[in-house]
Amino acid sequence: MTALRIVGPATALRGEVSVPGDKSISHRSVILGALAKGKTKISGFLAAADCRKTAQSLVAMGVKIDNLGQDDMVVHGVGLRGLCDSGEVLDLGNSGTGMRLLMGVLAGQNFTTTLTGDESLRRRPIDRIAIPLAQMGIKVTGQGERCTPPVTIYGGQPQAITYHTPMASAQVKSAVLLAGLYADGTTTVIEPGPSRDHTERMLAAFGAEITLDELQVSVVGSPELRGQEIVVPGDFSSAAFLLTAGLLAPDSQVTVRNVLLNPTRTGLLDILQRMGAEVEVANRRQVGGEERGDITASTSELVATEVGGDEIPRTLDEVPILALLATQAEGQTVIRDAAELRVKESDRLATTTKMLRAFGAQVEEQPDGLVITGPTRLHGATVNSYGDHRIAMTAAIAGLIVAGETVVEDTACIDTSFPGFIDLVGRLGGEISPNEAHND
Repeated sequence: MTALRIVGPATALRGEVSVPGDKSISHRSVILGALAKGKTKISGFLAAADCRKTAQSLVAMGVKIDNLGQDDMVVHGVGLRGLCDSGEVLDLGNSGTGMRLLMGVLAGQNFTTTLTGDESLRRRPIDRIAIPLAQMGIKVTGQGERCTPPVTIYGGQPQAITYHTPMASAQVKSAVLLAGLYADGTTTVIEPGPSRDHTERMLAAFGAEITLDELQVSVVGSPELRGQEIVVPGDFSSAAFLLTAGLLAPDSQVTVRNVLLNPTRTGLLDILQRMGAEVEVANRRQVGGEERGDITASTSELVATEVGGDEIPRTLDEVPILALLATQAEGQTVIRDAAELRVKESDRLATTTKMLRAFGAQVEEQPDGLVITGPTRLHGATVNSYGDHRIAMTAAIAGLIVAGETVVEDTACIDTSFPGFIDLVGRLGGEISPNEAHND
């Protein structure tokens, strides 16, 4: 177990930094690069555990990748049907995105593959992917009623379908669209609300025929995907932790450069504006079909707000850090329609509640959300991450803004999404160090 020690409160956090590449785009870039013909050059790839697992699984199926797992990689594509049977169970570690997207790809192969993961991933349901794949004629088996991993995909010839997703989910949508690449005809996904659109943007860039109509997206089967040059922007979800430190620590101003500004991902910016946060976005520009820019956050007095509905899919990964912000906002913040958080790396509604209560926050857990009353004077605490990278980083940022010592246990998980997190906090003036007494 790896533990971190933070002694707060920090003041005058200042500086300009860049965060590692976007996790969602990194997964998709290496997968589509593998399925394309020719070379795909990826700059800014997130060289974190989750994305490396996806890349390593593709290598096991015969894809050559230069500089595997580094920031800059070259993927030598094998074409849609060029993957080969690895002859082994593929371990995706903690990568739920990698597993779900690869299930869509494996649906169209002429071999059978079993995917597994770590203890956390083996608790996460995969039925929401297995159900539409079954409608496409592809057999998928897993463990128990919710089809938890290990999960086996019996590849074959998917049938084109129109699928109405029961929830707005980029992973479900992406898996069906990727399987649709192998179908005869047009595969359509219709969602009840907006979700991340990186897959359809990138498929179009690689040469697939994509049609968009509000909440409906379609792909025509058997395209010839062509290798591309991809420059991955900084991960907005990672930037949110550093921006929060800038908002809550006294006399602070933090700028994160080259951050993804895709509107399906930046719900937190809209919420922060309602809360009265001093947040500015500058240098907006389009690169490779995705908008990016520089975000500056300055010490702010916040007011409570309500978050729910279509805003949740645009904010889902940021709910733990939003909850920390809400503890310092005047009034009662209500987060609803977020039951999806119960099947993440941890039950994030439960673990966020436990973690913030340990700091002295007033948090009520609801079936589909949280109610947080603020502002509350927090204090140092010893907390556990429950093996969840976003809980670990939220706790670390909380430790920076409270008085006294904070110890965050089980923090190796941070490397699954944000390698260099501690160093970047240090560059801004915050101090986070290993806590030897809690390290095994």
